[in-house]
Amino acid sequence: MQNRKSVRGSFFRAKAGLVPVLVLAACSGGVADARQKTPRGPFETTEMGRFNEPWAMTFLPDGRALVTEKAGKLLIWSGKDRAPVVVTGTPEVSNAGQGGFGDVALHPAFKTNGLVYLSWSEAGPDGKGSAVGRARLIESSGTARLDGVTVIWRQTPKVSGNGHFGHRIAFASDGKLFISSGERQKFDPAQDLQANLGKVIRLNDDGSLPTDNPFAAQGGVAAQIWSLGHRNPLGLAFALEGSLWNTEMGPAGGDELNLVKRAANYGYPRVSNGSHYDGRDIPDHKPGDGFEPPKASWNPSISPGSLMIYSGTLFPKWKGDAFIGGLSSQALIRVDLNGQSAAKAEQWDMGARIREVEQGPDGAIWLLEDSKNARLLKLTPK
Repeated sequence: MQNRKSVRGSFFRAKAGLVPVLVLAACSGGVADARQKTPRGPFETTEMGRFNEPWAMTFLPDGRALVTEKAGKLLIWSGKDRAPVVVTGTPEVSNAGQGGFGDVALHPAFKTNGLVYLSWSEAGPDGKGSAVGRARLIESSGTARLDGVTVIWRQTPKVSGNGHFGHRIAFASDGKLFISSGERQKFDPAQDLQANLGKVIRLNDDGSLPTDNPFAAQGGVAAQIWSLGHRNPLGLAFALEGSLWNTEMGPAGGDELNLVKRAANYGYPRVSNGSHYDGRDIPDHKPGDGFEPPKASWNPSISPGSLMIYSGTLFPKWKGDAFIGGLSSQALIRVDLNGQSAAKAEQWDMGARIREVEQGPDGAIWLLEDSKNARLLKLTPK
């Protein structure tokens, strides 16, 4: 087995600028060439559209899809050969670094209330932070707009920098709203109950606070928190039996897949299976340290940018499994979930950074690449 510390060192050198050719192609002018590689896997891959730095997508009940672009656009995709419709009335977005327009999700009762939930990075007097808002999607005569955008949650405090926003959105079966909140590259707030950075948040669908949250009695920001000690959680999804999972970027190595539990502390920055980018060690997870270890971790990093748990029938052998979009790894990763355990299964080279993984209405797996002129890909069985 390769020494884990040496793997960390190789990853740090890549971060410092000595980037392997494959990663450099995904981050610079080589994107177009890398993206034309034929993805490998037990599926047929069909290009269904192109977008400019897309970040997230979700399907509407009629089979169309809402797609966010990082610079601030919300689009309705309605077919392979049709131009997307631009949705007006979107919030002002601070598009810099990792920040910009983020996730999009439908209210569980969207068919009757038309509510759409969005996340984005916003600027304020003291810095930047994520926000989550909701609005009604109104369509008429080929046009679309958001009506009554209302912010229901904000990262507190706003801080400097353009990294680690997180801001993925997921609804539980009981209608509760969960939000992943990155620690904004500030480390210690992930352990501070008076800040909601580095946390998983649980709210009612209108942004109000559930009285049964684990730290509700403390009031203030602490009353929002479901779990803590997270770094940059860029994936959030519920398994078929109702358990909540997240993926998060580790530091230099140590990317994680976590089973998210009520009041659990996942340790960052006190413990991690990776190291700081400047080479300083972080103690590893170990039994009895008081922190919740990941169910699976990766070193070298895969750079997990999204998470989907499959519930369809088009790929019956994969029902209940987790699918992760890999950024630096340019991969689609499958993890076998079995109750509260997880086992790494397969990793397919997709030839491009994968930002988003989504399940379509018919059970197909859909991917959004992470670049300008990025492809929307539909995966179906061979």
